[in-house]
Amino acid sequence: MKHILKLHVNGEDYEILTEIHKTLLEVLREDLGLTGTKRGCDLGTCGACTVLIDGKPSLSCLTLAAAVRDKKITTIEGLAKDGELHPLQKAFAEKGAIQCGFCTPGMILTSKAFLDENLKPKEEEVKKAISGNLCRCTGYVKIVEAVLSVSEKQ
Repeated sequence: MKHILKLHVNGEDYEILTEIHKTLLEVLREDLGLTGTKRGCDLGTCGACTVLIDGKPSLSCLTLAAAVRDKKITTIEGLAKDGELHPLQKAFAEKGAIQCGFCTPGMILTSKAFLDENLKPKEEEVKKAISGNLCRCTGYVKIVEAVLSVSEKQ
């Protein structure tokens, strides 16, 4: 059964006709074409599908799209402004914190929410903040360096 769903994603309002049982991940990727949010484990353990809902990191594979009607959703596509990458996106590229790139959107969004709350974190705090996001390529060192480099510039 389909219903009309209104969502606020990356500063824009959308009205779509979709199945009521769809997750936010499915709606973002399949209905809105925002494929930066990655499908990983579908169990909420890898963090690849992380988006921001009202500024807080949330696992879109475990969130029903209908449950976030009145919320502000931010995906990796919504971080760049006027063609300029977000400082975290730049830092991840500059520090070599991206290898295969699969975990990167979730890692960056989790890090953004963390830095919004903690402007001058210590290394251990960054590690704890990103601990829900799995990366099989980088070993996390460069990811932590990228996050710390952004905090130092703020």
